[in-house]
Amino acid sequence: MSDGGGSNGGGTFSNNDAGSVSNSGGVTGALAADGVSFAYPAPRVGSCGVHGTRHDGTLKSVSLHLAPGSSTALMGSSGSGKSTLVRILLALAQPSAGTVVLGARAVKPGPARSLRWYRQAVQYIPQNPAGSLDPRMSVSQLLREPLRQLRVAGNHRALVGEALERVEVPAGLLERRPGELSGGQNQRVAIARALAVQPAYLLADEPVSGLDLPLRDTVLSLLGNLVRQEGLGLLLVTHDLGTAARVCGTTAVMAHGRIVEHGPTYRVLDSPGSPEAAALVQASAALHYPPGLPAGAA
Repeated sequence: MSDGGGSNGGGTFSNNDAGSVSNSGGVTGALAADGVSFAYPAPRVGSCGVHGTRHDGTLKSVSLHLAPGSSTALMGSSGSGKSTLVRILLALAQPSAGTVVLGARAVKPGPARSLRWYRQAVQYIPQNPAGSLDPRMSVSQLLREPLRQLRVAGNHRALVGEALERVEVPAGLLERRPGELSGGQNQRVAIARALAVQPAYLLADEPVSGLDLPLRDTVLSLLGNLVRQEGLGLLLVTHDLGTAARVCGTTAVMAHGRIVEHGPTYRVLDSPGSPEAAALVQASAALHYPPGLPAGAA
């Protein structure tokens, strides 16, 4: 593993070791899902056709602890439960069992006012910014809106400028709207929007998948620095093993609604202990070599 995050320590975390986070108005402690289960209703097919409902278990007793200053990659095939776990960690869905806590405070969906503290502490970076950036608002308005809604203290103009500088968005774009920007510029605006409120944790869903290689490098370096130097906790949903190796100290692999492997990234990628993790590694290797050419023969 490269130096992007291997020294950050694990994503597993003991409450006895809880560290402090200087961001988000003094929020302290781990962000933890303990024994979380969740099921979506689904049609039940009987002899007379579809009737009633049954529950397909999307998450089955999932536990994942994120520490301040640690970075965890969340990997798995489509339908494994990654997105549902992120929704629950964002307090957008209520688990049918288990709990989510930040430090000593329980977290569950509720009115906007009751979650204001949590929305500042835990920010989300989407894969596709189109759904999160209002096309009617300028870049300046887009970044100031969450600062106002969450009642973030400080000079909002300065916070906006600092966030944009971090992701290399020039000040000349402040009055432009999303439709006037490239896809890469919009993604950087979405990242800056999350950073502007000075969160304690970032939950990022494939945040660099739409960026070109030089900009990917810039954003990954930024995420790594936020973890190492500023003590942010990072959960990075990714299908890219290279991204996981570069940024994340630990990796969790999901399959069939469960975490089937969780450990140091170098070990998970070099010596996977589950069939699902091994399949991810093999699939990634296959992408880098032409069919019929064994790895190492190039």
